[in-house]
Amino acid sequence: MAKNLIISILTALLISTVAGRAAGGLKKTKPLMDGFVLAGVDGKLRSADGNDPDKWFFEFDSDVSDGKGLIKAGATIELLPSAALEKMTQYAIRNTQYDIRLWGRVTKYGGRNFIFGIYFLPLSKVKRAESSTSQKTQQKDNELTINESNDVLAIPQEIIDKLKARPTVSTAQLRKGLALKQDFILADRTGFISSCVARDAYCEKGKAQNTQYDFVLDALGRNVPQVKLNLLPCEVLEKAEQRQSAEPEPIRFKVAGIVTKYKGENYLLLHRATRVYSYGNFGR
Repeated sequence: MAKNLIISILTALLISTVAGRAAGGLKKTKPLMDGFVLAGVDGKLRSADGNDPDKWFFEFDSDVSDGKGLIKAGATIELLPSAALEKMTQYAIRNTQYDIRLWGRVTKYGGRNFIFGIYFLPLSKVKRAESSTSQKTQQKDNELTINESNDVLAIPQEIIDKLKARPTVSTAQLRKGLALKQDFILADRTGFISSCVARDAYCEKGKAQNTQYDFVLDALGRNVPQVKLNLLPCEVLEKAEQRQSAEPEPIRFKVAGIVTKYKGENYLLLHRATRVYSYGNFGR
């Protein structure tokens, strides 16, 4: 009886140890932090299904990590509206090859990551030229036969193969049709954040479950038309929403961020949103 009990305990310990090592060896996908910069990451531009043709996604060719979060190769992240995305979609319509190198900023909202594209370059596959027999013979003749300390260090063949196989930027596309509309900075402007509740026309379309937010510039008591900017999902917006939801009256925020345009609509990616107090000096 005691012998069987000892065997059962040892078996359980062995199984738990193996399972723990297997779990530790697996890379778990975890959202990247808000503000993480993508500096020339290779991947593919993917369109959504027919139900929402305005949504586009970026598929990573390799793992990307910020030290804590991890996006694995093959994962797709939604691209936010931007001037760069508009150019990407135009490129995708003209070409069947969707391989691109992307620069942008990662945002985090509701536990999900999004990408605000800033710049991109189309990539093309390079076909490795087959060397003829005479070229191979000449290459062998030119090889150094004496191994001296001052000999030129040769690059390993496997490194050369990787360099040849790496996608390259299409120079033809660089010369034509990649001029991006310029984004600009909005700094220290005061206004209100309005939700879908105030946008009845949008809610009537059955999209109330995907709440949209606008930033409405403060007229400071003047009778002037309201200027609205569509707010892009990010951590700063999420925190501003939480602060607004705790107050019965609209809160004024002083914001800074990037303004971009996509398909004729203006969008704002917040970098900072600080509450300000009017002390009753100005009406809305």
